[in-house]
Amino acid sequence: MLEIGSYIGEKYKILNVIGRGGMSTVYLAMNERANKQWAVKEVRREGVENYEIIRQSLIRETEMLKELKHENLPSIVDVLDEGDSILVVMDYIEGVTLDQVLKESGAQSEKDVMDWAVQLCNVFMYLHSQSMPIIYRDLKPANIMLKPDGKIVLIDFGTARYYKSGATHDTTTLGTKGYAAPEQFGGWGQTDVRTDIYCLGKTLHHLVTGHDPCEPPYEIYPIRHWDASLSEGFEKIIEKCTQANPDKRYQSCSEVLAALNHSAELDHNYRHELKINAIIFVVTASLAAVCLVASVGFNAMAGALEDRGYLSYIEEAKGELTKEEQINTFVKAIMMNPTSSTAYLELLNSIFLENGDYEPDEDLALRQILLTEWTDGKTLEEKLSEKPEEYAEFAYRLGLDYYYAYDGTGNKQMALKWLKIAADSKSLDDVSRSRAEKLSKIAGYYQKLGQVDYTGDSEDGYKNLWEDMTEVASGDIVKGDNATTAIMIYRELVHQIYANALHFRNAGVEYDEMSGWLTHIKKVIEIEIDESKENNPEQIKSLKETLSDDMLYAWKSLNNAFSESAAVTTESADEISK
Repeated sequence: MLEIGSYIGEKYKILNVIGRGGMSTVYLAMNERANKQWAVKEVRREGVENYEIIRQSLIRETEMLKELKHENLPSIVDVLDEGDSILVVMDYIEGVTLDQVLKESGAQSEKDVMDWAVQLCNVFMYLHSQSMPIIYRDLKPANIMLKPDGKIVLIDFGTARYYKSGATHDTTTLGTKGYAAPEQFGGWGQTDVRTDIYCLGKTLHHLVTGHDPCEPPYEIYPIRHWDASLSEGFEKIIEKCTQANPDKRYQSCSEVLAALNHSAELDHNYRHELKINAIIFVVTASLAAVCLVASVGFNAMAGALEDRGYLSYIEEAKGELTKEEQINTFVKAIMMNPTSSTAYLELLNSIFLENGDYEPDEDLALRQILLTEWTDGKTLEEKLSEKPEEYAEFAYRLGLDYYYAYDGTGNKQMALKWLKIAADSKSLDDVSRSRAEKLSKIAGYYQKLGQVDYTGDSEDGYKNLWEDMTEVASGDIVKGDNATTAIMIYRELVHQIYANALHFRNAGVEYDEMSGWLTHIKKVIEIEIDESKENNPEQIKSLKETLSDDMLYAWKSLNNAFSESAAVTTESADEISK
């Protein structure tokens, strides 16, 4: 063991032991010159069987991690071969493993587990999208660190491997029994992305039920066998992840992510509750409609009175009311004139997008409204569609909301229907219709594959993605649409640079082109978008601040992508972004 207070590599001072495993000891160390803490993983030759195999595994792990940059992965900074031991210096991650969390508090809440599942899907999508896909193969609670801020970090890449196209099986069978997929121990061919999906399902099952798959009864019972309060949707996702036959699992982590984002829609109870709520809403809304029609009808001035009432309800709904009261007042306006898009659009802009995000519960409320029957038996959506120009305007706006703002990150699949309606419209202006066509094209990929299928043997597809995204972002969006739409479109482009800068570079997109867009976006949000002149200044100000923060990460990702091939330093990128 290393001595407390000793130095390794002449610069890392060993402070104390922070963890022990079957083969290794982990220490907290300090680089005193840089005033930064690191973790040092020591694997000693003494008492370890197959030390050379373990040594090679560690070398492979460190070489692999050195090339990866992701918020849910640790960074390796140094590897020291001391002869009788291997020392790996890596990020010190403050927190505990999910295995420790399970031991201390048992089964975790479905909400927390689903949040971790989303983070795991994102990091696996990153690993699987490398030019040589990396298959992790050993996901389990003990290999997931939970940080104090709720973020997780995937650790221990000792069993990871590169996926070899054309290979029929793995050279070695590594993994943890109980979590490992059948193909890791023979059968079903070599391990691939679906292997990680199986391990993910077993890990989620353990976290949400508290039942260790390495202990009796070994079988993986449905999660609601252990806890009836868990959702049917989450149960179905885990069951599909853990199918013995890889062909019956989700075929990519993007598919798992899409299922997680729509888990409520897989739930029978959810569908039943939605139906009951819609019926109740229809009854109450229809009664309100009868009263409203009676109050303004049967006289020669009915049309004028209705118009005046419609606009007054909209103004009232934008006043100082509770959110529920605002929605109800907008519904009264809609029931008075269901073929006009004004109240629908004001409901979206003033209430549902007040904080810049379109939340699932807000979407549920809107869908209930659209399903409500008017006095002639048609739904409100059917009434709105009677005026194609009004319907197209609403569809365009709702499509953008789904695409960019649903649940904080956007949902392309849910946007597709509405964007197609807008793209097929003959009444929308050319800019909006063109944008709807381009976005519906991209959303169509998501509909088929769960995410844009721009991966593969080459990076050519990322060139198409870049061209599609920049075409959507071209022109004066603030003037042609509005400030909110402009920020949402720019936020998507900034996110794509952050997530795919390396892919874009490999596809031939130049640094100057990407940095030029970041500079352009910075200019627009700082100079051309003046929140004081907007109807919702606080919302616009908040959206601008969030986008500015996101751009800093995009600059760093862009710099990292070009660091090997261009004379661009972190300092210069940071300087440009200021």
